Order: sequence, then structure tokens, then C-alpha cells
Amino acid sequence: MATLTVHPDRLLPADPETRTLARRLYQAVRDLPIVSPHGHVDPAILVEDEPFPDPASLLIQPDHYVTRLLHAGGVSLDRLGVGEGPLPEERAREVWRLLCANWHLLRGTPVRYWFDSELGEIFGVRERPSAENADALYDQIAEQLASPDHRPRALLRRFGIDVMATTDDPADDLEAHARLAEDPQVATRVVPTFRPDVYLEPATPGWVDAVKRLGDAAGVGVDHYDGYVAALEERRRYFLEHGGVSADHGHADAIAAPLEEADARRIYSSALAGQVSEPEATAFRRHMILEMARMSCDDGLVMTVHPGIRRNHHPGTFARYGPNTGHDIPVAAEFTDALRPLLERYGTHPNLHLVLFTVDPDTFAREIAPLAGFYPSVYAGAPWWFLDSPALIRRYQESVSEIAGFSRMSGFIDDTRAFCSIPARHDMSRRLDAGFLAGLVAAHRLDEDEALETLTTLVVDQPRKVFKL
Repeated sequence: MATLTVHPDRLLPADPETRTLARRLYQAVRDLPIVSPHGHVDPAILVEDEPFPDPASLLIQPDHYVTRLLHAGGVSLDRLGVGEGPLPEERAREVWRLLCANWHLLRGTPVRYWFDSELGEIFGVRERPSAENADALYDQIAEQLASPDHRPRALLRRFGIDVMATTDDPADDLEAHARLAEDPQVATRVVPTFRPDVYLEPATPGWVDAVKRLGDAAGVGVDHYDGYVAALEERRRYFLEHGGVSADHGHADAIAAPLEEADARRIYSSALAGQVSEPEATAFRRHMILEMARMSCDDGLVMTVHPGIRRNHHPGTFARYGPNTGHDIPVAAEFTDALRPLLERYGTHPNLHLVLFTVDPDTFAREIAPLAGFYPSVYAGAPWWFLDSPALIRRYQESVSEIAGFSRMSGFIDDTRAFCSIPARHDMSRRLDAGFLAGLVAAHRLDEDEALETLTTLVVDQPRKVFKL
């Protein structure tokens, strides 16, 4: 069997002199705590602390980074158990066999890097997965998952996660977060994130029921526009009281454009009556993004914006398996003119932290870094989703540092539902940052002590500062 290689110098520069510098830098930050200010792990798994059922449900089913690659290679999502609960053992084994038999589909992707790190460093796997050893690897991992030191809380401690943010519906009661905050055995700070997208899109199916649910949670009548705004403000306060630090927004575009109050009230009333048009709904959402920025100035929640995704690109897959199943596809996004009305009003407000993420790497140098290089409220969000790959992380490093400096970066975010990939993703970022900074030292643009200080800041201090942790 081929050996699973987890090389100590992986992702570090190939040039020997620069690699030696990078190795020293990386070693200095390798074991620093993980600060994860944007992610999608379900906090209930930490409350319940039950053993993970099997390797497939932990490492494959919830991770659309993995399932989309297998699907593109001809493995249907139903064979992978997507959208299903924990699988019977034989089905779980079948899913695991499919991954191992198609291991070649991951070559050259960041998913392969994460998997190598997870399998090698968490589960002690020493053989490269294949059709021949799939069952043996399944047994090896399943045996460890049944042990106390591989339960969720034990792994949380082992991973060294100091802060972990989840992503939550504004009407959520946040009971899991309250229980974790009160539990002395949980040292990690687990914070909710206010994600109001569905409530800002009146043309979305189910919007009327969602708004009623929001009003019930806030204890505010939402049969008129002013009550709706008040309900959003109240739920933001509730999230702050439960440790929340940010509000997350992911719409088709980044446009923030004000409506006259009379028009906002009219469109809201039409939407409640089920009579809103698509253009009206879009105008309303763009107006509400501006309102979200106003609220962030009032209450201090960090505002993260990640536009440019065509959600649920394949209707048949969405109908059968639901959202977040691998077929959200990037589209071009624009920030400079889109955000000008917002930044005219609030770009220099001392309470606003606006973190801009993109899946269009051209916007790093053309728009996001220049905006972050002027507005004190704006930070360049780390590469995420389709961009959290070595080549594009290096492009981000070059673009943002050259135009706006390291102080305008957000620090790394992992944006993952796959719990065990968190340390692998942060390790990838630390190695790439060490390599980039080592290159600046080798080119005599930085001294080594400056590079080390910058790297330490990017790993720990910068995400704390940007996300007000």
C-alpha cells in the first residue's frame, strides 16, 4: 500500500534558504490557539458530546467541499448519503469506500491537503486511502471515534480552539450557546453569529412565515415595517447578550442602496400580502443592507459581507437534497460602487467593522484592498470557499499587503461545517503566511523579527481585533 505522506515542510517554499526561514517562522506559531470567527459547526454536538457515529458522517456527508468533487467525478449524492441522517453501518461503509476508491479525484485540491492532515494527525492513518484498504481504514477510524479522547469536546481541547463562531438563525433561542457558556468543562468560547439573509429577501419562499417567527422571537409585532426593523434590532441585542460578535450577510450582490421610508414601508406591506415583485424585493434587500450597517454602528456587531454566489445552481439537486450541497457557484461581484452609499454614511464610523469576502480573486487588488486601504472600517476578508487554496491565498497575500498592508487583513477564517478540518485549515494558512513572509525577508523587504511579529498578529491578534473578540 502507498504511504500517506504528511510532510513536515508541506506548503513551505521550495527554495532551500527561504524554506529555512519559513520553517522557523511556522514553528513559532504552529501551536498557537485557533481563533475561528466564522464557521458552521453545530454547537449542539458540543453540548451533547456524543461520539461521532462513523467516519462517513463525520468526514464526508456534511462537507460539501468533498461531496461536490466526488459528484463531479460521477458519484451521485444519494450514494454519498447527502441530506440523510446518520447511516446504518453498511451504508456508512459504502460511502467511505466510495471516497477511498475515488481518492484520485482530490489530487491537487485543498481538500486533499485537509484530508491528509486529518487522517494522519488526528487518526494516525499511515496508508493512502484506496479501494483495497477502505474497510481497514474505516475500522481504524471508527474504533477511535468510539473512544473518549475522540468525542467532540475532547477534540475541541486537542485542537486548541480558543474561540469558535457558529452561524445561527436570528430567531434561534441560542440555548446551546447558553449551556456551553455556563459549562466549566468547556474552555472554548463558542459564539453565535447573526445570519439574517432569509429575513431580508422578501421574494424568498417562506419569507412571510420567517418574519412572523422573527417577530415572535423578538416579542414585537411585525405587521408593519417599523415593527420588522425593531424585531431585527431586538434579536441583534439578544445575540450580543449571548456572546455574538458579528452579523453575516451573503446575498447575490453587495449593493447597499437606500429607499425612501415610504417606499420601504410600501414594499414591506406588499411582501406581507404576497404581492412583491422581484425588482421591489431586490430594492428592499439592498435598502436593508444599509439598515444592517446602521445597526452595526449602533450596537457594534461586526458586519461581514460575502456576495457573488448563485445559490442552488442546480434546481433538481436543491429539490432533492436541499441547500449547501455543493452547487453554489460564483458569479462576478462588484464592491466599489455597490458599497459607496454605505461607506459615504458609515465608512468612518468608529463602531463599524466591515469585513469584505469574495469568491472573485480579481477584486482583491481592484476593489477590496483599495477600500480597506482608505476606510478605517473596512477589512479584507481572508480567501474562503472556492478561494481557500494555496495559489489564491498567495494572491490575496500579495494583493492586500502591497495595497493596504497586513493590518487591513481579517486573519484566517475556516468557514467549515466539517469539525475535524478546522485545525488542518488553520495549519494551511499558517504555513502559507510563514512562506509569504519568509519570501519578504529573503528579498530584504522585512527583517525576520518583523516577519515573526506580523505572523503572530495574523494568527491570533488580527482576528480578535477585527471581530472584536
